[in-house]
Amino acid sequence: MKALLSIDYTYDFVATDGKLTTGADGQAIEAALVQATKEFIAAGDFVVFAIDAHDPTDDFHPENKLFPPHNVIGTSGRQLYGSLAPLYEAHQRDKNVYWIDKRHYSAFSGTDLDIRLRERGITDIYLTGVCTDICVLHTAVDAYNLGYRIHVLQSAVASFDPVGHKWALQHFANTLGAEIL
Repeated sequence: MKALLSIDYTYDFVATDGKLTTGADGQAIEAALVQATKEFIAAGDFVVFAIDAHDPTDDFHPENKLFPPHNVIGTSGRQLYGSLAPLYEAHQRDKNVYWIDKRHYSAFSGTDLDIRLRERGITDIYLTGVCTDICVLHTAVDAYNLGYRIHVLQSAVASFDPVGHKWALQHFANTLGAEIL
């Protein structure tokens, strides 16, 4: 069984004027990310939208010291970007479409993602979204440590750091044994 994880493909991470944007690189993956999402939904596979949910007044969250406020709860910055938004809206009530608010880089950290995957018998996860070298990477490392087989859709991941993006793709394959598609 397989699942698609769509990580942080939001206005703040992708729009030209987003608070922590991947800009043109993030915008360039929209078609591939949306197409993969459509295919997984049509096949009845589990699709997870794992989205940052930050509170800039949280003095204990380390990201508030590392990055400008982004994906702030209650703001338009958390909205899915581009044509992914209406796709989610059309399927948000489907039993195989699931939204996770995440507080940390990894979609597994502090969420019920592992439980949701295991109760469905999922063994393979397909990663899409941003940032390749931050949230996608940390999710992949946790998935590896939890025993999932990892597949990364190269045309559907991006970062604001081209060097980090390239390094992460190599790390996925060479260190985590991920299949790069």
